[in-house]
Amino acid sequence: MSTGPAINWDTYFDEAVELLGQFIRIDTSNPPGNEILACNFLGAILHHEGIDYDLYDAGNRRVSLRAVLKGDGSRRPFMLLNHTDVVPVQQEFWDEEPFSGHIKDGYIWGRGTLDMKGLGIAQLMTFITLKRMAVPLARDVVFFAQADEEAGSEFGMRFIEREFPETLDAEYVINEGGGGTTEVFGVERPVYSIAVAEKGPLWLRLVAEGRPGHGSVPHEDNALDRLVRAMFRIQEWERPLTVAPVLEEYFGRLNRAGVYKGAATVDALKAAAEKDPRIRALLSNTISATTASSGIKHNVIPARAEATLDIRLLPGVKPEDFEAELAAVINDPKVSLERVHVGWSDTNPHDTELFRVMEEVIHDHVEDAVVVPGMTVGFTDSSVLRNRGMISYGFSGGLTTPDIARGVHGHNERVSLESFRLNCQMVWELTRRMCCT
Repeated sequence: MSTGPAINWDTYFDEAVELLGQFIRIDTSNPPGNEILACNFLGAILHHEGIDYDLYDAGNRRVSLRAVLKGDGSRRPFMLLNHTDVVPVQQEFWDEEPFSGHIKDGYIWGRGTLDMKGLGIAQLMTFITLKRMAVPLARDVVFFAQADEEAGSEFGMRFIEREFPETLDAEYVINEGGGGTTEVFGVERPVYSIAVAEKGPLWLRLVAEGRPGHGSVPHEDNALDRLVRAMFRIQEWERPLTVAPVLEEYFGRLNRAGVYKGAATVDALKAAAEKDPRIRALLSNTISATTASSGIKHNVIPARAEATLDIRLLPGVKPEDFEAELAAVINDPKVSLERVHVGWSDTNPHDTELFRVMEEVIHDHVEDAVVVPGMTVGFTDSSVLRNRGMISYGFSGGLTTPDIARGVHGHNERVSLESFRLNCQMVWELTRRMCCT
């Protein structure tokens, strides 16, 4: 295959940094989302480049955008998928303004730099550069910017699937969920995880009901007491560890590279899982308590108490089975479980053309990198596409340190200029190799 058109990477990257700064300054915190602002921004860029696009309005300013560069039809489409909403911030805990796009000490700061406006701009730059250079394409290249991913995609991908399923046709998709880290298991060596699977979300509301009364007269039917007991039982519940098939390959490759020393078995991984919550999340169905509320006054026993649980299930675990287990653990008929959101997805194979090209591109840019198929502990819009029979991988060319990666959904989210540049280069090269004639 030819090396493709020559690119002045300094000029390319300067433009990408400027666009990312502008994108970060558009506050699309979800809730409420307000993704129409992001679509207006992206649409103006596409219009300037002479590229048509379509908007998909789910109501209440929840809008997604799709644009297509036509290929010759000899191969099926290739999709660059991203989302434009971000999680809210607690501004008082940030060292820099979270919606500034400020550049300081070699980093671009702001909510969305990692999740996932940075990757979105890398995809956009690839998309508009293909158009500018009139690169001949064997595939349609689809740029799809989705709303509402951070809150379950009801006004984004799930809305699109219900109302406009024809827009989702593609052979291959690259989305968030994968990327490079400088260190794994305490070994300093670049490891790129390509997400071929993800855990399924099961968001539940626990509702405890009881008899109200005066706080001076305690009794045994206090709803808040019931909730506290239920939460304690959940926290004490020890769930078994499981090594999913995709993780056998993940740990096997790390073992062969000398990054992980041990077998891909529960017994071998148990000690690591006890020390590292990320490893434990890969090997088990996890439960995080996220909110709790009860009561109307200091001296009134409440009639109702609620808490929310963010549960993430391993591939293959049925939500209804897990709910039954959870109810048995709680063992209180006055504590009910209400579903807020549920999702699941198939696992993609990793023996594909796209995975092989990803390996090639990563090694061309980071020669000593270890490339592994991985599982995302969070959920993404890829779940919908995988369940439609499509290959949707989490892929980012960025390379971050573990401490910077913890900025996702946290305080002081930022990306290094070096990592963002690498991301732009890899997304371009991957798309070129997969799509050009």
